[in-house]
Amino acid sequence: MECTLNKQMTTLPLSDDESFMEMGAGNYGCAHYRRRCKVRAPCCDEIFDCRHCHNDSKNALDVDPLRRHDLPRHDVKRVICSLCNTEQDVQQTCIQCGVCMGKYFCSKCNFFDDDVSKNQYHCDKCGICRTGGEENFFHCDTCECCYSTSLKESHTCIERAMHHNCPVCFEYVFDTTKNVISLPCGHTMHLECVLQMEGYFQYSCPLCSRSYCDMSSIWEQLDQEVASTPMPEMYQNKMVWILCNDCAVTSEVNFHIVALKCPSCKSYNTKQIRGGNTSYANITEMVS
Repeated sequence: MECTLNKQMTTLPLSDDESFMEMGAGNYGCAHYRRRCKVRAPCCDEIFDCRHCHNDSKNALDVDPLRRHDLPRHDVKRVICSLCNTEQDVQQTCIQCGVCMGKYFCSKCNFFDDDVSKNQYHCDKCGICRTGGEENFFHCDTCECCYSTSLKESHTCIERAMHHNCPVCFEYVFDTTKNVISLPCGHTMHLECVLQMEGYFQYSCPLCSRSYCDMSSIWEQLDQEVASTPMPEMYQNKMVWILCNDCAVTSEVNFHIVALKCPSCKSYNTKQIRGGNTSYANITEMVS
């Protein structure tokens, strides 16, 4: 069996062997994982608590850019028991002291974790282990990643949707340990990066500029501001062409210095494309 999850039974007393298997559980590991082993990185022949610790160390700002590199999970071949320091091939139980080096273990990913509250599971199509419980997620073959079952009938498919860097922090999204959100447009990014954007009143996707939340109250405020800001007579009949970032419709509208409203979906998330000076500023980036 490729992936195993060992859980001690709370209703039965542990035998001496079982107690020994549990020895040190939760007391070893790093900021990324609780586990009772370390890994040897074959790329640089150094020992680290986990591959993320390796990647953080080898991609630090003080490292020569030409020497920076990552450790792919599947390249790990040797581990070191944290209790007896025995180096060995990747396996769940130490060959020397017999301790379980990780309650959750996946031989496909060479992955160990003592914190089974994450409900880890291995997705064969993703090729990696994920958290949250297999029953709560489905794999989209078009997007080539796993989504919450709540999005099964509603998410927008984009080919290889998570196989890119987050447009805010530039960290690779597909195998990130952070929470990821799928926007209505189908693009994905870190949830914490979306919240950071909202702190700066940014409410549109950084990749396609489509609004990702209900902006109707903002559009009503802009309606009032446009109505209370009459244009000079020489501009009252000036027409320009706009492209709506929300519905992708191209329209000819009256020019206004405050904002340009899409007549199709009533959004102000538009950009001027013809007529007068071209402006590519998204209104969702200017609302406060």
